[in-house]
Amino acid sequence: MPPDTPSPQFASSFDIGEEFGTAKKNLPPIRILLIGVGLVLVMAGILAFVQRPQAQASGSIGEISAVEIPNQNAVMAAINVAIKNHGEKPFWIRAIKVELDTGSGALSDEAASAADLDRYYQAFPALKRHALEPLQPETKIEPGGQTIGTIVVSFPVTEAGFTGRKSLRVRVEPYDQPVPLVISQ
Repeated sequence: MPPDTPSPQFASSFDIGEEFGTAKKNLPPIRILLIGVGLVLVMAGILAFVQRPQAQASGSIGEISAVEIPNQNAVMAAINVAIKNHGEKPFWIRAIKVELDTGSGALSDEAASAADLDRYYQAFPALKRHALEPLQPETKIEPGGQTIGTIVVSFPVTEAGFTGRKSLRVRVEPYDQPVPLVISQ
């Protein structure tokens, strides 16, 4: 061919876009993809439900003695609590809190220090009526063991408001376990 003659154009059926493909060609149909994702989510949900942490102990609330604090519109209550450890390791009590639902609002208080209980019993002898040994933080409950004791709390409600409560919950927070023990009455 002479040098000033243009070279012939070669027709090619090769399309560079086809090499990388498209989602439509490389992925399965969207319905199959959604079913697969749904199955994975259901399995993860079932696994999370089965493997969720649970309290290793159970408990119950026994006798409750309440007295109104004069001229303060408040109540002091002595609550007997029993705790049984069903776990394989000791249950160490870190903190004890009590939540009171009066129907018009929720109130909470931490259990009074065991060192203060004698003063409270002296000031309000009715609190000591059903009192046991104090249940306090740092109590260790061995596997299969149980303990019972009394906690004292106070709430800014009248005695009638305390007696007519909607619910009372004792929350025992352990040291090395993810779920606290919640005892309701």
